[in-house]
Amino acid sequence: MSRHIAVLNGPNLNLLGEREPDIYGRTSLAEIERATKERARTLGVECTWIQTNHEGELVEAIQNLKGRADGALINAAAFTHTSLAVRDALLAVRVPFVEVHLSNIFAREPERRRSMLADLAVGVVTGFGADSYRLGFEALARYLESR
Repeated sequence: MSRHIAVLNGPNLNLLGEREPDIYGRTSLAEIERATKERARTLGVECTWIQTNHEGELVEAIQNLKGRADGALINAAAFTHTSLAVRDALLAVRVPFVEVHLSNIFAREPERRRSMLADLAVGVVTGFGADSYRLGFEALARYLESR
């Protein structure tokens, strides 16, 4: 049975590769998407992908996971640190997810060190640049396979 993992990306990630490359790297979100979808194919996992700069759209994307996705890889970006709405949506749908971040949020400014989502996640991958997506995706795929 093929698993479906949705990858959800929050605000400003559309600017990857050009926005603060010393923090976020030079890899674009499109490049990360291509690599993730290729890895999904080799793992036999269906992968869908969205990016939005709007909190409500991210909430709706999370709500739409119920009954459609086996798990999710989520980089909520700045909403990680601020959004009770994103947290509440994840609580409501109860889809296993891995939180990912390109930078090590725990080595950044104090306001970025707290995640509103981490305690709900299966796991958190942070600080490995674009590789955070691959590591999180592979770990989630293994987690779902073991269930």
